[in-house]
Amino acid sequence: MKKNKILLTILLITISFFFFGCGRIKNESKYTIISTSFPGFDFSRAIVEGTDIDVKMLLKPGSEMHHYEPTPQDIIDIEKSDLFIYVGGDSDSWIDEVLSNINTDKVKIVKLMDLVELVKEEKVVGMEGEDSFEDDEHVWTSPRNAKIIIEKLREFITDIDKDNSDTYLKNANNYISKIEAIDSEIKDIISSSKRKEIIFGDRFPLRYFADYYGLDYYAAFPGCSEQTEASAKTIAFLIDKVKSDKIPVIFKIELSNGKIAETIANETGIKVLEFHSAHNISQDDFDKGLTYVDIMKKNSIVLKEALN
Repeated sequence: MKKNKILLTILLITISFFFFGCGRIKNESKYTIISTSFPGFDFSRAIVEGTDIDVKMLLKPGSEMHHYEPTPQDIIDIEKSDLFIYVGGDSDSWIDEVLSNINTDKVKIVKLMDLVELVKEEKVVGMEGEDSFEDDEHVWTSPRNAKIIIEKLREFITDIDKDNSDTYLKNANNYISKIEAIDSEIKDIISSSKRKEIIFGDRFPLRYFADYYGLDYYAAFPGCSEQTEASAKTIAFLIDKVKSDKIPVIFKIELSNGKIAETIANETGIKVLEFHSAHNISQDDFDKGLTYVDIMKKNSIVLKEALN
């Protein structure tokens, strides 16, 4: 059904181009970057700061990427952009169909999953889900990967606008330095903590983060699961794990209803805190200009409480 809707949208846009002559109309002194989700948007925004490049995020703040459907305007914007950034994986499954049906001759297309080394989603003890998984798409959650992505995006942006190459290099290095600072802070927190274990009463889109920092984790579902209701068996396992390992915090992820985490907290008397995967942010945070670095700083605070 979703695929049919996308094909119909593309057909209507194609017809409108034919009758009304919509083309790649833009201010000649300006370039446009389109990102499907927050990481590509935030990293690009930091790189082009101080220039007239326009950066846009397709995903509406506060919404879930896995349920996203492109609007006609979104598809037009992709075709008219100079650089189009998407993640890849299940949440961006609609993109291949769109790209195969529009003119992308003048668009540089970047898939974040192509820029770093991938790992598979996994089913840890107590987790619901299938036993076989696709590549984990949440590549930016590791600061190491975030730095690699920023550097490679800088190269793509420089290819578009070589006149501002020095600015892009300076901005990218500046942002990478900020990521390195919070990375160092998180490493210090973990190295001096009482435990190296985190529990999520939610999906777990943080495999790269956990692997990078050497953390054990338990969760209700893998990162790209669309399930929101956990079985009694899964909830009982997580409750027992919290009690046996004396875990002080149960996490939920951003934009989640937090029901599973609240259930576990009510049974164990522990605190529910939010751990942010940076896939998307709320409208309020978007309006405030929240960044990936800001998110990681918030994560460092709740992580310290969870590990001690």
